[in-house]
Amino acid sequence: MTDLAARLRRLRGQAGIAVGAAATMAPAPRVPVDLARLLAVRRPGSMRQRSGTLAPTGLGRELAPGLWLAEETTDWPPLPSCFDASFAKLSEPIDPEDLLFLDTETTGLAGGTGTRAFMIGVARWKGRQFVLSQLTITTLAGEAAMLEQLRAWVGPATVLGTYNGKSYDAPLLATRFRLAQQASPLQGLRHIDLLHPVRRRWRAQWPNCKLATAERQLLGVVREDDLPGAQAPAAWLRFLRAGDPVDLYRVLKHNAQDLRSLAGVLNHIIALPP
Repeated sequence: MTDLAARLRRLRGQAGIAVGAAATMAPAPRVPVDLARLLAVRRPGSMRQRSGTLAPTGLGRELAPGLWLAEETTDWPPLPSCFDASFAKLSEPIDPEDLLFLDTETTGLAGGTGTRAFMIGVARWKGRQFVLSQLTITTLAGEAAMLEQLRAWVGPATVLGTYNGKSYDAPLLATRFRLAQQASPLQGLRHIDLLHPVRRRWRAQWPNCKLATAERQLLGVVREDDLPGAQAPAAWLRFLRAGDPVDLYRVLKHNAQDLRSLAGVLNHIIALPP
């Protein structure tokens, strides 16, 4: 037994393992909880669950890695005739097929270089059909392709139609184009910001002039199961962090209704007596 013990000690010494009653194997270092999250350390089961949510098909089809396009064609609102846009301080008549309605869903309402649009919705009349096209990024790397697609939809004759877009959507997108070292295609376009004519005509009669108020008062639109715009950033972040797209789909629905209401409010204003 003495010879066997000596041989074991000798073998352990050659392998670099400490010998003695107090010698123990050092425990493996624990990964801090925060670091584990950053390294995406997950149990095998949770990894399989996550992979099942990475293709948010409710956002349409994937145009590029991390960029999705949803498209819809409707009969409402109807195509108006060529109209006088002096209510928006534009002197020349507007061909409605030159209009591009635009609405963004963003990571915050404060603006600045830290705020980005994770969803850009546009709508336009093609013949008598109203066509909605909505871009959503599901990775930060998808933003460049989203900006390029927006550029493809804009031409020299385009007339923007927004609600508070002069103060929010257009400047925010101009910042994103500038950070991407690109010129904004929205710069210099004719722009109908419907918030301003709505305020001039109805601010003394309504509690506020938000788009939700205008669509209810003028169009009779009452939204059901609508996700408020203030909750849109959380819905997007929930998808990025946990792969849960349910509320992101509701943001898409909210954005689509904003676009339809923009066109509906415009039609109502056009029909008013001068």
